[in-house]
Amino acid sequence: MSAANGNRKRTPRKSSKPEKYARGTRSYTMSHIRGKDTSIEVLVRSYLFRRGLRFRKNDKRYPGHPDVVLPKYRTIVFVNGCFWHMHEGCTKHSMPKSNVEFWTAKLLRNRARDAAQHAELEAAGWRVIVVWECELAKAAREERLAKLYEQIVSGGAVE
Repeated sequence: MSAANGNRKRTPRKSSKPEKYARGTRSYTMSHIRGKDTSIEVLVRSYLFRRGLRFRKNDKRYPGHPDVVLPKYRTIVFVNGCFWHMHEGCTKHSMPKSNVEFWTAKLLRNRARDAAQHAELEAAGWRVIVVWECELAKAAREERLAKLYEQIVSGGAVE
């Protein structure tokens, strides 16, 4: 490495980030986020299928159209994105800085709806397991998927 390359001065970073989207394009971008067959859902389903489990996906007969329904085990799995379902204590969830009133109301409605759907499913005799997006990061993915498999086949005894 030459002396000229090693002595570069770094410019200080600005404390506030510039707006990522031009006004009006955020709404358009957010409206194109898929509701099913997301990458994390496909990841979970392919793991469970490789382990020999057979299931239904996005079954409309159940509240919330669960991502994975395993009738043999009376188990339902939801694969939740941390942002959309307001995962508490997670670094992947943060409230948007613009249009705060709208986003707060929307995300709180999502959380309340999730809780009601889970309660309804549990009252009907189903076990409900939630897998969060942050649990599927590369560092923890294999461990979480193995734990999910054990939760399903052992009747939920794994903690």
